[in-house]
Amino acid sequence: QVQLVESGGGSVQAGGSLRLSCEVSGRTISRYDMGWFRQAPGKEREFVASITWGGRMTNYQDSVKGRFTISRDNAKNTIYLQMNTLKPEDTAVYYCAAPRNVFDNTWAHWGQGTQVTVSS
Repeated sequence: QVQLVESGGGSVQAGGSLRLSCEVSGRTISRYDMGWFRQAPGKEREFVASITWGGRMTNYQDSVKGRFTISRDNAKNTIYLQMNTLKPEDTAVYYCAAPRNVFDNTWAHWGQGTQVTVSS
C-alpha cells in the first residue's frame, strides 16, 4: 500500500520560508511523476507543483513561480517543496500526491497534509 507522509509545515511571517518534505513508502518513486497540492479554508484543492520521474521537468502554478521549488531525492524516496517569500495567500494545508500507477497518471494517492500558515 502506498503511503505518503508530509512534514515541515508551520507558522511563519510573510516573506519567510519553509521546506516541506514528503516521504513515500510502499512504492519506489523513481518511476513516477510526483506533485504538491494545497487546500485553503473554504476553497477547493489546487495544484501547486509537479516534477517528472527523473526530475528534469517541473511545472508550477503561476502564483508560486519564482518562489517555490519542487525537487526529489529518489534514493530517499522523498520529494520536497522549498517555499520562499511566503505570502498570507499561501496559507493552506499542503498535500503530497502520487499517480495511480505507471500506466495512469491520475493523482490517486495522497498524504494526510501539513498545515502552512503565513501571517502578515
